[in-house]
Amino acid sequence: MKKGTLLRLYEQGEREFTQINLQGEDLYHVTLIEVNLEKSNLMGVNLSRAFLTKSNLSQASLNWADLSYAKINGALLRECDLTKANLTGAFMVKSNLSQAKMSGSIGLLTNLSSANLEQANLIGAHLQKVNLRSANLKSVCASWANLAEARMTGANLALAKLNQANLSQALLRDVDLSGADLSGSNLSGIKLINSNLESANLEGANLTGATLKNVNLRKANLTGANLAFANLEGTDITDAVVTVYSSHSSRLDVSTRFTLVY
Repeated sequence: MKKGTLLRLYEQGEREFTQINLQGEDLYHVTLIEVNLEKSNLMGVNLSRAFLTKSNLSQASLNWADLSYAKINGALLRECDLTKANLTGAFMVKSNLSQAKMSGSIGLLTNLSSANLEQANLIGAHLQKVNLRSANLKSVCASWANLAEARMTGANLALAKLNQANLSQALLRDVDLSGADLSGSNLSGIKLINSNLESANLEGANLTGATLKNVNLRKANLTGANLAFANLEGTDITDAVVTVYSSHSSRLDVSTRFTLVY
């Protein structure tokens, strides 16, 4: 289907466009509110600054699509393919991206607050300064992702795979990271406050200058983690595995039981 045909039908009141082929079409700044594009081929489509509020894009192919500054809030994108898509500045508040494929996607200041990304694939994504406040990221796979300066207050990251990810300078207040894999991740300067990291794997993580105030690290694995200049005031490391260095540069204000690894 061509752009002209699509827009003409939309103006006539049509909203059902399932399984259509729009590959490579230029849909810059179009308005397609509450349309059904489920299972459609939108590979490489230019949807920059488009309005797709409350639309259904579930299982759609959006590989390499340009969604920069698009308004896609309240939309359904379950199991859609956003591999290497451009999400810069996209507004995706309260959208459902559960099990979406977003590996290699790029985006600065993308707004995904209150979005559902449960079991989504974010491997190698570049989403610096992304807004993930109150988002559901349970069991998300974000290995090697760049989430530097992300805002994740109130997010659910239980059982998330964030190994080798970059979360430097990120804000994670009141976050659930229980059972998450953060091994080898860059958490330098991160602000983890009032958060739950029980049984999390932080082996080899870089926590230089991190703030971990009132954090639950019970049974966490901190083997080989760099805690230089970190603030662990009020943190619970009961039964955690913690590497002890000769340096006293980290602030450790806890009086709990942990296993020493020399």
